[in-house]
Amino acid sequence: MPVLFKEISDDLGLSLVQVGWIWGMLGLAGVLAFAYGVICDRYGARRTLIGACVLQGIVGALRGTSGGFTSLAVYALLFGLFSVPLSFATHKAAGEWFSGRQLGLANGILAMGMGVGVTLGSMISATLLSPLLGGWRNVLFVYGAVAIVVSFLWLQARREPDRGEVAESTITVPFRQSLLHVIRIRGVWFLALTNMCYFGSAMGLTGYLPLYLRESGWTPVSADGALAALSAASVVGVVPLSWLSDRIGLRKVIVYPVILITIIGIGLLSVANGAAVWPLVILVGLVREGLAATVITMSMETKGVGAEYAGTALGLMGSIGMWGSFFSPPIGNRLAVINPSFAFIFWSAIAVFGLLAFHFVEETGWRKRGIHP
Repeated sequence: MPVLFKEISDDLGLSLVQVGWIWGMLGLAGVLAFAYGVICDRYGARRTLIGACVLQGIVGALRGTSGGFTSLAVYALLFGLFSVPLSFATHKAAGEWFSGRQLGLANGILAMGMGVGVTLGSMISATLLSPLLGGWRNVLFVYGAVAIVVSFLWLQARREPDRGEVAESTITVPFRQSLLHVIRIRGVWFLALTNMCYFGSAMGLTGYLPLYLRESGWTPVSADGALAALSAASVVGVVPLSWLSDRIGLRKVIVYPVILITIIGIGLLSVANGAAVWPLVILVGLVREGLAATVITMSMETKGVGAEYAGTALGLMGSIGMWGSFFSPPIGNRLAVINPSFAFIFWSAIAVFGLLAFHFVEETGWRKRGIHP
């Protein structure tokens, strides 16, 4: 969507702030993530993924029928309602199929998959697919069809984990039990606050960057390429960071410098111009998905969670975290109306609060828990 926003805003007559609200709708939908996590624990990862892919495909295609701000905002909200469960369900499946020193790498590979998708979308949506298909509306129709195809692939997926583990149907948990159990776990709450600040910062940056660069005189290909470079860098960085946290048996020593790099990188974008933008977006991208994968792994490793309650824990973390993704883009875009640099300063500042929240999270790595390789 970010690389299509220029074309969409010109077609529908949207302001920069309205674009921010539309991009923030994914965050608003994520506020209900707690409920999705409980549903995932109750009905299992595979069934959740099948249903979410079908509904996401339908609503995602409907975005292409939008006639103005209101209709696009509504469809963006509905799209988000069915997008959020996909992340929880895939990571819950990883928790069922992998454990111990494999879990971080498994979550890293999943995050890498998301990064590959974002990179390809940034590279081809506006510069290749839109001219080829006849506009942004047809691009969204095609993406909707892809999501529905993926749901059929999940119908053919393995129904239970490898190694003769317990089948999916036997590890489901009643709603009430999941809720009452997870909301008492302190570590999940602090991870949620970290998510709220960090991903609010990242969401605002990715939605604004292509627009900012185009308004700064960059060509559409270069502006979209900067966002693609950020996403591509996240693909490169996620697996090594995830593997390293598994290897050393500690998670926090990975996350601390990652958040610091993000704070510095986004902050410097407020004064960078020309070629100086490229190394900064690549630096921020290198650590983005690595942090996501590591924080997800930490929530699953938190005492009292495990694979059994992973969906609910991720849901609670997502519900709180998505408030940042909802408010961050429109607030940052509003500040950009005053001065384009103010948006980057704002997103850097909220990442600082994420670092402070993470200070209260307990280490969950295998070395801290006394698990030997």
